[in-house]
Amino acid sequence: MKVVLIDDEQPARDLVKVFLRDFTHVEVIGEASNGYEGARLVNELKPDLIFLDIQMPKIDGFEMLELLDDLPQVIFCTAYDQYAIQAFDKKAVDYLLKPFSKARFAEALEKATHKTGNAGSKDVPQPADYQRPLERIVIKDRKEIIIIDVGEIDFLEAQDDYVEIHTANGQWLKQNTLKYFESSLDQQDFCRVHRRFIIQVSRLSKIDKMGKESY
Repeated sequence: MKVVLIDDEQPARDLVKVFLRDFTHVEVIGEASNGYEGARLVNELKPDLIFLDIQMPKIDGFEMLELLDDLPQVIFCTAYDQYAIQAFDKKAVDYLLKPFSKARFAEALEKATHKTGNAGSKDVPQPADYQRPLERIVIKDRKEIIIIDVGEIDFLEAQDDYVEIHTANGQWLKQNTLKYFESSLDQQDFCRVHRRFIIQVSRLSKIDKMGKESY
């Protein structure tokens, strides 16, 4: 089993490597200290499993997963328990809360060893699964990674299998559904006004009546 470690703390990566010494069927083929480098390594090396931190500089672990061409098995290793809810657990092999014991680590690795049928799955953990509205949207545009703060969005428009995100600085395509954004964006700030459109409410200047019950 080929493994990549992604954590911004070197001691955390070192601990995982120490724990892995007892598992001769596992080989660490790479490690990264941030989400950008982690995404590059995973896309290049195609590991079977990644150990992934959530809170990292620049982009977090969830955002990093959106940049992957193919999703390997994932074991999250984090100091934050607020992400560990039942809906999220269905998306990952396991969720290790730092500091974790060697026995708990071995249990998680055992799950990954015997888990089948999920290699290459696009079933990425979504913001709605850990009960936090989207704050940023990460887009992979050729070799460039673009991060859009949701506060910059004017509106979103469905385009077949993509959603076009409109801001004052330009438009970008994200491979996802409008339904996903409808459930993931803060409903206090965004409203779906049409089957193809979601608008940011603060951008609304006026509402015109067009018929008896339409505007």
